[in-house]
Amino acid sequence: MKRSPLRMLAAACILAVGAGILVMIVEHNNAGGRDFITYWVAGQQIIHGKNPYDFTAALPMERAVGFKLPHALVMRNPPIAFFMVLPLGLLSPNAGLVLWFIALLVGLMASIRMIWTMNGQPPDRLHLLGYCFAPLMECIMAGQLGIFLLLGTTLFLYFHKTRPMLAGASLLLCAIKPHLFVPFGIVLLLWAISARAYRILAGGCLALAASTGLAFAADPHAWAQYREMMQTSGIMGEIVPTLSEMLRLTVHRGAWVQFIPEAIGCGWAVWYFTARRARWDWMDQGLLVLLVSVLCSPYSLLPDESLLLPAVLTAAYRASDSGRSLVPFGVVAGIAMLEVFLAIPMYTVAYLWTPLAWLGWYLYATRKKGAPAGEMRDEEAVAEQL
Repeated sequence: MKRSPLRMLAAACILAVGAGILVMIVEHNNAGGRDFITYWVAGQQIIHGKNPYDFTAALPMERAVGFKLPHALVMRNPPIAFFMVLPLGLLSPNAGLVLWFIALLVGLMASIRMIWTMNGQPPDRLHLLGYCFAPLMECIMAGQLGIFLLLGTTLFLYFHKTRPMLAGASLLLCAIKPHLFVPFGIVLLLWAISARAYRILAGGCLALAASTGLAFAADPHAWAQYREMMQTSGIMGEIVPTLSEMLRLTVHRGAWVQFIPEAIGCGWAVWYFTARRARWDWMDQGLLVLLVSVLCSPYSLLPDESLLLPAVLTAAYRASDSGRSLVPFGVVAGIAMLEVFLAIPMYTVAYLWTPLAWLGWYLYATRKKGAPAGEMRDEEAVAEQL
């Protein structure tokens, strides 16, 4: 089959952008100016038999490669993420950053390809919108983990019917930031039991056991060190642009208030799945649960929203099929991308609106056009519940 000139041009442009960023990384030793440095330090510490969560040891290592902040940053992911950072312990900061970026780019391209396939391989080029998704751009610029979350989510969606063991194992990538998937994870467990999809659970358990075993072999004290870091890092006192955080600041109560939206989201997810169990579709109702999971998360940043790309792109395909305008997505995505290009820090309230915007876009794009009030899609009913 011949490739169209447009497709070849798009692929060339993507490769050119990727090559340009790689050249920029190599020419400008800026590993210390990205969140990536926390993963490199963790890898170095693990390889040398030291505590990967040690703030005191991390700061001089980060300073040596151009880190500017007055306090050290350390990896906040649990020890099951060691398999991702161990290779960085064998490389220099800049070489590690190049490898990290290549892994992000490959994960992104693979995810977009799978999303396109799951939506029937339409002949249009809507999947290219994925490369303009602001969370992905911020993830690459910061060297964050969001694209790996996207890859794990997409692999599950792609393989859950045909290769359940692999689908379950891919969820290990999601487990490196479990707080983003709590309602989604509860529904996944309920669905697996209801549908007797035990091979998915087995795949997930095997991958988790292997990762835990690797972490223990690399650092037998890793979990104790991780617990101490989480208790002393002050993470719950940080201001992050989430609805949960805004609720805590509004009512002026303890940190427990920050978990109220997630508790509500979990309750809604159980009800939503129970009411639709007989016709459950992960590329339909499952994507909505994924959006709500991120919206209700007690702690998330813009790069974490990369995992929402399957929902955002699927909504674009459905909007196109129904003749609905893509302008709302263009406006939302354009404003978010502008904020990224203006280098607005991801911790500011300027990004408070984005999770709600992606949910709103999905509800708008998947609504049955012209349906009477009594025949609304499930998503509209959910909007009323929220």
